[in-house]
Amino acid sequence: MNTAPLQGIKIVDFTEVQSGPSCTQLLAWLGAEVIKIERPGVGDATRKELQFDPNEPSYYFLQLNSDKKSLALDAKTPDGKEILTKLIKEADIFIENLHPGAMDKLGFSWEVVHKLNPKCIYGTIKGFPESSKYKDLKAYEPIAQVTAAAASTTGWYEGEYNVPTQSGAALGDSNTGMHLAIGILAALVQRNITGEGSFVYQSMHNACLNLCRIKTRDQLTLDKIGYLTQFPQYPNGKFGDCVPRSGNIEGGGVLGWTYKCKPAGANDSALDANNYVYVILQRGAKDFELFCNAVGFQDWLTNPDFNTADARDRHKDEIYKRIGAWTADKTKFEVTEILGKAGVPVGPVLSTKEMMSDESLYDGNTLVKINQGGNIGEFVTVGVPFTISNYQPTYGPCPALGGNTEEILTSLGYTAEQQAQFKANGTTAPMPKAAPSK
Repeated sequence: MNTAPLQGIKIVDFTEVQSGPSCTQLLAWLGAEVIKIERPGVGDATRKELQFDPNEPSYYFLQLNSDKKSLALDAKTPDGKEILTKLIKEADIFIENLHPGAMDKLGFSWEVVHKLNPKCIYGTIKGFPESSKYKDLKAYEPIAQVTAAAASTTGWYEGEYNVPTQSGAALGDSNTGMHLAIGILAALVQRNITGEGSFVYQSMHNACLNLCRIKTRDQLTLDKIGYLTQFPQYPNGKFGDCVPRSGNIEGGGVLGWTYKCKPAGANDSALDANNYVYVILQRGAKDFELFCNAVGFQDWLTNPDFNTADARDRHKDEIYKRIGAWTADKTKFEVTEILGKAGVPVGPVLSTKEMMSDESLYDGNTLVKINQGGNIGEFVTVGVPFTISNYQPTYGPCPALGGNTEEILTSLGYTAEQQAQFKANGTTAPMPKAAPSK
């Protein structure tokens, strides 16, 4: 029995790079037929971005376009417009992430698509909400982060590296794709009620801002009382008018910090510098007692500087220093073992290499191996981030540029002669270069 949630759903994917393709790839893994529109002879920009081999698509492209079909199509030609129109008339969903105004100029705005196919859901990704004064800017990952207060609240809070810092997580790109997927799935459910497709607009800014919710909480608190007890600046530092950078605090009111350990092996080299562990001291008295007993700090249980959560907030520096001395002669895995057994929230700082070498994560969802075949062979990517009890995704290869063009055009009723003409006039293949004049 086929239990794929999106079986029978056809998606026209007019997206490129990361934010849009991350959305459509998830939908493909959930069973939808995804037809990726790519410019003839060029394709998605990521095919040739950060390549490991000039003759092969990059891992960037491979990790975002599994299980899709590729249609080489120039939608600017009259024939290209006709082909895209036919696809839209058959589609359940149309998704694009071009720069503001591009789809309108091409002739496939929400209004046009809705008229062509009232049941088609139209998903779009733009940099900013339509109400924003920045709505006409071209947005990239860092632009979303810096304008949504993510960068201003990330990084170190003193010294020469006290600068706004973007996150290593793709808050503006893949995160936006996941947010759009939520909107698309909601619109599908809504269509079952109304019988009509809707316009789903997702901005990179808002997707990033949604993950900065606690920073807006902190701003409200700062405006109210003028300080933030969980931040390293409290109680001896100064607070300005806005939420400051906070180093490695946990952020939720408990006392969390990153502590240096002795190297645990080759992956903890001085160059990589990942020999650290993250430890959280919870606010409850019983939880704090579990920590103190695990590390031998029983004197803290009776010391008024440390035996209450509020007191610990006021003496962060002493806490960081003493715990740091305790972790210094242990590996991050030894610290995790000791504190984990005691019920203390703890975790080793894992590098990408360590994480991707953990075979337990290859569980069919967390990390997956895809066989691309040819010179590429097998590559690793991140799978569907959730599990469904009666559905297991399968992960197939990425398409060659235009690899499904003939199949798709034939399904639309175009003859071999018409398809040859499309190639000749630049609709589905690059125009032949003119011979040099003599």
